[in-house]
Amino acid sequence: MRPHFQDAFGNPHASEHVFGWRAMQAIEKAASTIAELIGSDPDEIIFTSGATESNNLALCGLARYASTGQRKRILVSAIEHKCIFEIANYLHEAFSYSVTHIPVNSVGQVEMEILEEEIGDDVLLLSVMPVNNEIGTIQDIPAISQLAKNYGCLMHCDAAQAPCAIDLSRFAEHVDMISLSGHKIYGPMGIGALYVSRELHKHMCPVVYGAGQQGGLRSGTLPTALCVGLGTAAGFLLGSTADSERDALARRRELFVTHLKSLPCEIWLNGPADSKIRHPGNVNVGFREISASDLLNRVQPNLAASSGSACTSGIPEPSHVLKSIGLDSEDASSSIRFSLGRYTEDDDIKQAIKYLQTAFELEKQNSLF
Repeated sequence: MRPHFQDAFGNPHASEHVFGWRAMQAIEKAASTIAELIGSDPDEIIFTSGATESNNLALCGLARYASTGQRKRILVSAIEHKCIFEIANYLHEAFSYSVTHIPVNSVGQVEMEILEEEIGDDVLLLSVMPVNNEIGTIQDIPAISQLAKNYGCLMHCDAAQAPCAIDLSRFAEHVDMISLSGHKIYGPMGIGALYVSRELHKHMCPVVYGAGQQGGLRSGTLPTALCVGLGTAAGFLLGSTADSERDALARRRELFVTHLKSLPCEIWLNGPADSKIRHPGNVNVGFREISASDLLNRVQPNLAASSGSACTSGIPEPSHVLKSIGLDSEDASSSIRFSLGRYTEDDDIKQAIKYLQTAFELEKQNSLF
């Protein structure tokens, strides 16, 4: 990214000089890499400011265009990111769409029987995240998308959490729109992308209006450096190296869970126990009769974790994801999400456990929890 911050200041949409050409070439290269990541074509990639904007463009862009049609229902899973719920609520209020939340089972997978009952010829769009950001649940997107196709229903995936968890190389074959985020894959903050199948481009309205960049679907001068950063990050997730990284991450996750079980407290794992259907770096664990917020305060500033989604953890209420899988408010408030990543080492895991052990010892001494 650095050369595009320091030396190359051409507007990528300036078509009359070499500086603009070079900037656009860099962006096109990034789009090609992102397209390869999900199995699409480069011209189906729309750059945005992040997954939240991508979700807005996907749902609002489609629903506004189709608002006078016969399909007036939108289905979303009960454990979507909160921005999906907010967008769906807006579409209900502004355009009278009926919104249905599809429940999940105790490990967070969509209840297929209920989805089959709800889906029909009146459904415009189904939105299901492939990998949950709080409990790591991986959905069977091919099966879900086939059900949607049976009824001519379009499908969107908020896949912000997915690239580091699963192989997405054929994902675009199954769904119509895919939201991605830079900072979820070790890229920069403030950049994301939306895959929109080519056939759908003419059936969407923009949510950002301007000079008509990116085929008119998302206006505004693209930030070359950020686009390059997103493309480079996507490139690290291609091929067998990414598979090896996921395997190593899953091993460290299991090591962390094993150490957690040695702590002087009854714990339980929220989400799937089966590693094949769980994000390899996700550990969401409950501590019996312990306040998650108090425990998190005691490990500061040494250990970063959260009691819910990082985007909503400032809201003083139990996680809607944990409540959707059957936890009551007390157990949800006793649960913490730990995230392991590309640069987590075994020594980091041991040190994290030491911080937690110290926190429990302080609790025992002072009885402050």
